[in-house]
Amino acid sequence: MPPESGHDPRRIWVVDDDRSVRFVLATALRDAGYDVDGFENAAAALDALGERRMPDLLFTDVRMPGEDGLVLLDKLKHAHPQLPVIVMSAYTDVASTAGAFRGGAHEFLSKPFDLDDAVALAARALPEDAANAAAVADAAAPAPTDATPQLIGDTPAMRALFRAIGRLAQAPLSVLITGETGTGKELVANALHRESPRARAPFVALNTAAIPAELLESELFGHEAGAFTGAARRHVGRFEQADGGTLFLDEIGDMPAPLQTRLLRVLAEGEFFRVGGRELIRVDVRVIAATHQDLETLVEQGRFRADLLHRLDVVRLQLPPLRERRADVPQLAATFLHMAARKLGAPAKRFTAPALEVLRGHDWPGNVRELENVCWRLAALAPGETITEADIALVLRHGTAPARTAADAAAPWEAALAEWARRRLLAGGPGSLHAEARDRFDKALLGAALEHTHGRRSEAAQLLGVGRNTVTRKLGPGRRRRGRDA
Repeated sequence: MPPESGHDPRRIWVVDDDRSVRFVLATALRDAGYDVDGFENAAAALDALGERRMPDLLFTDVRMPGEDGLVLLDKLKHAHPQLPVIVMSAYTDVASTAGAFRGGAHEFLSKPFDLDDAVALAARALPEDAANAAAVADAAAPAPTDATPQLIGDTPAMRALFRAIGRLAQAPLSVLITGETGTGKELVANALHRESPRARAPFVALNTAAIPAELLESELFGHEAGAFTGAARRHVGRFEQADGGTLFLDEIGDMPAPLQTRLLRVLAEGEFFRVGGRELIRVDVRVIAATHQDLETLVEQGRFRADLLHRLDVVRLQLPPLRERRADVPQLAATFLHMAARKLGAPAKRFTAPALEVLRGHDWPGNVRELENVCWRLAALAPGETITEADIALVLRHGTAPARTAADAAAPWEAALAEWARRRLLAGGPGSLHAEARDRFDKALLGAALEHTHGRRSEAAQLLGVGRNTVTRKLGPGRRRRGRDA
């Protein structure tokens, strides 16, 4: 609320090297009844602290000549930990937002911003002192590299996600990440780890749906030599590997019930036994879980423990599908195309504006992962340095008459099947011809689905609308091992 009449107005400082931003924000705050001073850099603001009364609230830009806004934030929070600071920046990536919150920022304001929103934010920050949000990390997180894929996006949904990551990275809380397949759940988990005080310790990821149930316990908790047939030596499990760091458990909804019980104990007590072991192992691990399934429904069906869900779901992050943030598609596509061309050793390529519109208009059922795969194919196959609508249509199989295209594609397959049946009948095939055809069909279909999901059987089963056990039964043990190793 603006200051009441009869009281000294609350004092707000605005630090920004952009004169226009400084002017319009200061004017809006003054119109709301606040006493506002502006400074063009961090040094000027720090000098003023020795000469004037400390403000009640401070707005600061991040990127400025000399010491930047995060350095100013650091110095202010060391000297005046209760001073609320709102960080402003046009750079809304995870590193920027997390750096702000790690330094103790009260809030992060993305540029360009609505002046009414800025005034409302000031009103929310002023009534009570802002607590020191977090201590400055002992060391900066590792700088992003090509080996560390980054979250990309500038839509409101992604900005909100970046702010949430920035806040949650500092809190030792379990996080449940939900969203459709391909939305980037592991990237979010990696960002939470990278921006946390655990950044120097390991980040260990495990897709629980990709490991056969009989091996999953050993993968999680390890085993002693001789614990079971084939256990020739001690194996250190993922929990021990992640000690001091973060363990990311993807597709947690596929975890078998007995392992859910063991996982619950580890989350509650921080201790476990290796398979076949008697030594109690204690670990300090932050667990981040992810799923594309509705865990509440699984609880109702008796397939997932309610108490485990409560342990994992301390904070939930819901990732939007790509079709709900289409404005991010051009930036994502350009980034993926550049990365792919560089790794393939191909010439640099760029999209035409109409080509980008085609990408924006696609529904992307496979989300960001599908877009990345498309860009890799374009980097490898597109003949010119400029990628056109025709190039994308070829890769997407995005014709103007989908129904006709689907029928045309089905016709050769049906003709080939009929020809195979005729040959088998003429050759006096067995009376089980239908069963033989069905078996071959199933293996081809399931094999293609596993190739598409890189061996993830639960995901393949879901895409085909069959049970996971069906995939295992029909493909046999030999193919099961190849899927696991993929």
